Amino acid sequence: MKTTATVFLLALSCQLTFAQQSTLPVLKEAKPETVGMSTDRLQRLDRVLQEYTSQNLVPGAIAYIVRDGKVVYNKAFGVDDVAAKTPLQRDAIMRIASQTKAITSLGVMMLYEEGRFLLDDPISKYIPAFANQKVLATFNEKDSSYTTVPAKRPVTIRQLLTHTSGIGYAVIGSKESKAIYAKAHVPSGIGTPSGSLATAMNALGPLPLEHQPGERFTYGLSVDVLGYLIEVLSGQSLDEYFRQRIFEPLGMKDTYFYLPAAKQARLATLYTEDATRHTIKMGMHDGITPVPDYPKTKGTYFSGGAGLSSTIQDYAIFLQMMLNGGEYNGRRLLSPTTVRLMTINQIGEVEQGGGNKFGLGFSLTTTKTTGRLGESEGAFGWGGIFGTTYWVDPKEGIVALLYTQKSPNSSSSLQDRFRTLVYQALTSSRVAR
Repeated sequence: MKTTATVFLLALSCQLTFAQQSTLPVLKEAKPETVGMSTDRLQRLDRVLQEYTSQNLVPGAIAYIVRDGKVVYNKAFGVDDVAAKTPLQRDAIMRIASQTKAITSLGVMMLYEEGRFLLDDPISKYIPAFANQKVLATFNEKDSSYTTVPAKRPVTIRQLLTHTSGIGYAVIGSKESKAIYAKAHVPSGIGTPSGSLATAMNALGPLPLEHQPGERFTYGLSVDVLGYLIEVLSGQSLDEYFRQRIFEPLGMKDTYFYLPAAKQARLATLYTEDATRHTIKMGMHDGITPVPDYPKTKGTYFSGGAGLSSTIQDYAIFLQMMLNGGEYNGRRLLSPTTVRLMTINQIGEVEQGGGNKFGLGFSLTTTKTTGRLGESEGAFGWGGIFGTTYWVDPKEGIVALLYTQKSPNSSSSLQDRFRTLVYQALTSSRVAR
């Protein structure tokens, strides 16, 4: 009798465990109406994307919308190559640039959960090149010389995750950072396949910060430093770590720093604008990247801030894992507690810009910004400089992504229109508005 009862309890426990696991969504296509969205209203997005692509404002675009784990919209519009008139496919691989940052932040937080460091540890504890840091005081534009003052406090891992470290950006940063970093041969990580992360980050360490650590939000190479931290703590290259710890467990089969030969034909063409704002194919040394087709090279530089290319489907899997509280398809990468840590305000009264705040790797919608385009308070997201954007709205159960490949783009209103069209398609809302 006791044995029978034990077996029954074990069986019940297994059933409960399975039931708990099965409640976490895995992406599957479904009719919009099954999750409180309207097919007719989503077709308005068709019209807008056809309008933008037919006018060549963007040659091609892919939109992907999920609610409650159900894929309700996954369509490609326009062309991959304007000259060849090759239709853009839904599985096109695109340069996601700064969308890499969220994946690097995930990788860092996985090591945090292993007890490898504390968020408020100085980065110099693990990368000595960042010891005894200085802050820029004066700068001479004629010869890029400068003076400094001592940093009041060391840069911490938390400040790197929140872009409050004071580290700027090469190529797209302030004129001071661009000049100082160029002189020290520190790359931006955007389309720079040669060199090594270790060499670049050790060169960056002694250079002056733009401001005192923790006092302002400055978008920059902070997450590239975190990519190197992953290499130091894991003993693996960032490429190997991502592949073994994140991409393979999640089933992200098309996400790479540098594409294998069999996948290179799927890389979307990169476009830019000429002086008259006409869309043209990006050539060598046009825009912000010296090598537009860098994902096709056998690169050695693994930029944690901007180096990855991916499909919209792969990145949606990553975002659904975050929305699920750190688990996808039975594989847990983070605890729900750590996901929450990443998606709450970590910068206090510091302003990110536009009224938003910043977590550990994501921009956060606040009460100040909920009324602009419809996202709920606590929605989190970011994007990439080549024309990709995403956000997750936990209160509405939404994951939404829009991918193009054009930089710069004077028709940037498309991203805002996309957000508006996602929310107008809801027929039931879980948030009092």
